Amino acid sequence: MQPFWPRRSPHFLACRRAVRPFTGPAVIGLSGGADSLALAAAAAAEGKDARVVAVDHGLQEGSAVIAERAAAQARAWGLEAEVVRVRVRAGNLEAAAREARYEALRSFGRDVWVAHTAEDQAETLLLGALRGNPSGMAPSEGGIVRPFLGVRRADTEGACAELGVEPWHDPMNRDPSFRRVHLRTEIIPQLSELIGGDAVPALAKTADRIAEERALVASISELSATDDCAELAREPAPIRRRRLVAWLIEQGVEVQGDQLEAIDALVTRWRGQGGVAVGGGRSVRRAANLLVVVPGAGEVAR
Repeated sequence: MQPFWPRRSPHFLACRRAVRPFTGPAVIGLSGGADSLALAAAAAAEGKDARVVAVDHGLQEGSAVIAERAAAQARAWGLEAEVVRVRVRAGNLEAAAREARYEALRSFGRDVWVAHTAEDQAETLLLGALRGNPSGMAPSEGGIVRPFLGVRRADTEGACAELGVEPWHDPMNRDPSFRRVHLRTEIIPQLSELIGGDAVPALAKTADRIAEERALVASISELSATDDCAELAREPAPIRRRRLVAWLIEQGVEVQGDQLEAIDALVTRWRGQGGVAVGGGRSVRRAANLLVVVPGAGEVAR
């Protein structure tokens, strides 16, 4: 049975327009929140070759029910959907949950579509800046596709209302002990008040530009992966860090901005310091003139 899509739906239309340039096959990570529900619905409405995976992290009571409810909604829209339970390793809860989630989604051998919005892009810029590495997310990079980077959260929430769907509200998204939540609920509203307008578009645009420049560096430079510290130390900083990222990806490591800064210090500011924790119970260390990934927690990157 063909799903019924509302005739007047400006918010949902914004979501549909956002996914049109992207093609499958894809797997959509579905949390049951407004952003991922809107992405799944838009993909279904546009006839994209996509399947949905609701990842159950098992971190909250009733998480299995929430994941199954989200998968059932995707099936009602005509998408193939399933629930995958993952085990979240000890350590930084947010990072460990993300690592487990992406590992599960990548296992399907398709591009992974995630529902990061313009608000997420603005938060990523600020979080990176606070770690000394202002950053931005690319619309498509390394098999991760973000069709909604130009879409506002008001549109994903509005789309759910237009579709008559009640999204799940993750209590972790209201916990100010998480830095991203504090930025979202306190800092960005204060920045908007400071400038007398909405701060998100300017922040997101800056993050977009950083992501574009990073892609440009990658396209015009010889960025072969290497673990040779002497070779890396001779490179200009942007190229050195891109080569480091390439090497880390080869090792199966998804590194964050603060970790990259600490690993870069193993190359350029070597003083015999310990390894850098990179998740999964592993760390990056320097052995003589080479970088190595070894078992062990290492030090927390600061």
